[in-house]
Amino acid sequence: MKRTGLLLAGWLALSGAGAAQAQLYKWVDAGGKITYSDLPPPKTALQLDTLKPSGASTAALPYALAEASKNHPVTLFTGLQCAPCAEAREFLKNRGIPFAEKSVTGNDDIAKLRQVSGDTQLPVLLVGRNKQLGFESGAWNTALSAAGYPTDNQLPANFRFVPAEPAAPKAPTRAERPAISDHHTAPAATPAQRLPASGNAPPGFRF
Repeated sequence: MKRTGLLLAGWLALSGAGAAQAQLYKWVDAGGKITYSDLPPPKTALQLDTLKPSGASTAALPYALAEASKNHPVTLFTGLQCAPCAEAREFLKNRGIPFAEKSVTGNDDIAKLRQVSGDTQLPVLLVGRNKQLGFESGAWNTALSAAGYPTDNQLPANFRFVPAEPAAPKAPTRAERPAISDHHTAPAATPAQRLPASGNAPPGFRF
């Protein structure tokens, strides 16, 4: 498979609309068959467990998909004007993977990206603790399958993906900040931060 990615120069979570919190029950029937259902087991069955999804976003998902999302949440780091990032996003949606998207657009975001991935390449996929740098469908499919995600799209018809959020939370406005000493100054920008734009990429980025 062809590997695609976006390199950055310098220091530049799951949702389903209308999903309701629910419990999943696991029991063994008289024939020895293990059953999963959102309905309580019959009195004659041997109940093994009561499973509560981690949030409302996973409550309406099929059991296997809900369990994979709870145990190995998927996070996608993307950038602006990044064609591989758009391909990666569509890949996850087409496979039916609930994911949280983190947008990398500023210094705080790139610092968070480096903290998470140890690199400045985009896109970055996190499947639980499994990390994939750059979009490669074969490697991504393997990582998702190993985490228990179904190979076919099982998302409910009313599932909605949440919009991307900044990779790092925004700093408070000046009015919200506590008073600081006049001697406090921000650290000087590194040479990498002062790199000019390359081609059609935004300032600080290169393809």
